[in-house]
Amino acid sequence: MKRLANLLSQAIKANFAFKLRAFFCIISVALGIAAITVIVAATEGAYQKAFEIVDKFGPDSVMIIGGSDESRAVGKRDKTLTVDDVQAIRESFSNAYLVVPVSMLGAVTASYKNKKYQTRIIGSNSNYSLVWSWPVVQGADITKEDVKSMKNVGLIGQFLALELFEDQNPVGRYLFVNQRPVQIVGILQARGTNPRGHNLDNRIVMPITTVMRKMQNEKKYVSMIRARFADQNNLDYHVAELKRFLRNRHSLSATEPDDFTIISPKEIIKFLVALTGSLILFLGVSGIISLVVAGFVLANLFFLSVKERGIEIGIRRSFGAKQRDILVQFVGESVILTSTGGLVGFGIALLSSKLLMFVADFPIFFSWKAFAAGVVLSSLIGILSGIQPAIQAARLNPIEAVRK
Repeated sequence: MKRLANLLSQAIKANFAFKLRAFFCIISVALGIAAITVIVAATEGAYQKAFEIVDKFGPDSVMIIGGSDESRAVGKRDKTLTVDDVQAIRESFSNAYLVVPVSMLGAVTASYKNKKYQTRIIGSNSNYSLVWSWPVVQGADITKEDVKSMKNVGLIGQFLALELFEDQNPVGRYLFVNQRPVQIVGILQARGTNPRGHNLDNRIVMPITTVMRKMQNEKKYVSMIRARFADQNNLDYHVAELKRFLRNRHSLSATEPDDFTIISPKEIIKFLVALTGSLILFLGVSGIISLVVAGFVLANLFFLSVKERGIEIGIRRSFGAKQRDILVQFVGESVILTSTGGLVGFGIALLSSKLLMFVADFPIFFSWKAFAAGVVLSSLIGILSGIQPAIQAARLNPIEAVRK
């Protein structure tokens, strides 16, 4: 043990003696490790963000939206879901404990006194907080009476409340939505942005009857349908059944595309993973190239070091150093350099991830896995790059080495 400690001490001293070599080795390894570490953290961050969104969306929920990419491509309309579809789903799917219609109205101007802001109106049934697992943190929820009487009342998102009311309490106050007075009865909990970057807190939720009849002049079509199922473990089966059911109701032939889109928690996870895919691919290629280059640089510098340190190696062998001592020292020097590069790379990854989160609001999550990946990879690079020069150094003939 004492012999090993002495060899490692010699390795550290040798690295300090060859400062320029150490610097280039550490930097080349650090850049590769930084890229790989960010990949691991980005992947974990994407999955964590996905499950966080799924939890808010509702793991037992699906969203059926009118229109689809295929139907839009052939010029078909987006208004395809009806109030009758909602009732038919309620009657046909006994496991669906909630089936509610939703109407949406975008690019609406909301104003309070001399302040205006563009927002989105969501038409919903009563108990919005229950349907969407979205708590009302102040005031009250929309009631059945509000929906039945088509009242001009609404819940407001926290972002919009801050923009229009600043530090005032909006509950009980009136704002104007497209010149129509609406009384705010409650404030929704902050939700942030969705995976597409839309601000979820910039909204007003109103009774669906008010939105459809008074604002859209609509009696038949709704924007989307939200359904929640009691047995969420069979959600994939229910999604497939919903798809067949709606295609049959809408009289679509086998060759016609869906005129609706079903979003489930699985699609949300797929979307976020795909979103991180391009970054992971870019950083992965960059990281691998950096590590390969670092390995070549390290190996060549150590081969050069063996030639330069021939006299030192010969003298040590003459005084009783064994081949394995020389081997352990050179491999130790290599591993110390790459491990230091790994730690530096982890620090670079932390800084670059903060920049990514600030500029692009990208989900990054560092755990022991990211740190472990950096340490293991850097140590492995050190062993693979340093082993051949170390073997060459260990096999030097001490007499010839000193003579040269």
